[in-house]
Amino acid sequence: MNPPTNSTLVSPYLFFEGRCEEALNFYQKAIGAKLLFKMHYKDSPDQSGCPAGSGDKVMHMTFQVGQTLVLASDGRCSGKTDFNGFGLSLTVADAASSEKYFKALSEGGQVQMPLTKTFFSPSFGMVADRFGVMWMVYVQAPNPGQPA
Repeated sequence: MNPPTNSTLVSPYLFFEGRCEEALNFYQKAIGAKLLFKMHYKDSPDQSGCPAGSGDKVMHMTFQVGQTLVLASDGRCSGKTDFNGFGLSLTVADAASSEKYFKALSEGGQVQMPLTKTFFSPSFGMVADRFGVMWMVYVQAPNPGQPA
């Protein structure tokens, strides 16, 4: 899926360092991710830049969550992910959805802030999933810009 040529698009690109397939399977189950494209290192026409022994690992993947494209790879296949300094915000329609997705993303992960009502959202929580990716699950206030 390519953006129109007259627009600019910023998309998250996650490096799972050898666990990309596992991550996709988890996100498909947890938040309904849909695979759009996947290429393994063994399918690259130029093998010179491929990590040794990485043939069956993911060179590039695109999946969709809601309206957002997420790009991913196994990177250098080092086995060590480092998802510090950013988080992904998952905006959902209602508190029931926030509870469903938060619980699913928490499986094998670490809750940073339990789901709770805040001054800006009827339901907001933060969790680092089993891969270390930080998620902020968020229900937008009924009147954006006004307290929840």
